[in-house]
Amino acid sequence: MARKTSKKSARVAKKAAVKRVTAKPALLAGGNPQIAKADGDAPVQAYIAAIPGWKRDVGRRLDALIVSTVPDVRKAVKWNSPFYGIVGQGWFLSFHCFTKYVKVTFFNGTSLRPFPPGKSKHKEVRYLDIHEDDQLDEAQLADWVKQASQSPGWATA
Repeated sequence: MARKTSKKSARVAKKAAVKRVTAKPALLAGGNPQIAKADGDAPVQAYIAAIPGWKRDVGRRLDALIVSTVPDVRKAVKWNSPFYGIVGQGWFLSFHCFTKYVKVTFFNGTSLRPFPPGKSKHKEVRYLDIHEDDQLDEAQLADWVKQASQSPGWATA
């Protein structure tokens, strides 16, 4: 009888895992995808794929720019946002979707030159808000990403 129960439990667990993988992520306030906390490129790509509308293209462009600028970047999804960092050095950048913009967070933003434009209540953090019709200065953004990746990050990546 125990053997029959364990086979049934395994089937139920497998079915639940498949459902979690194939289920479309819920969208939180502002259209931010709800993605489970996990390390690696796969959860970041799942997050980007679930972003609604024009913000999905912004997410793809940000991810591609970060990877091309910092080839050894480490990725994760934490608090329903993609995080980018360097192993042993910490997280240097994250982004998050809001209703009308995508917020890029530079955790050690006050060390960047020039400063990203958005101020934070946290002394070292600076933001870049990207709206639908903004012309993104990719050269400046790549420079900030490079600078940020070379500075000590937030927590440990």
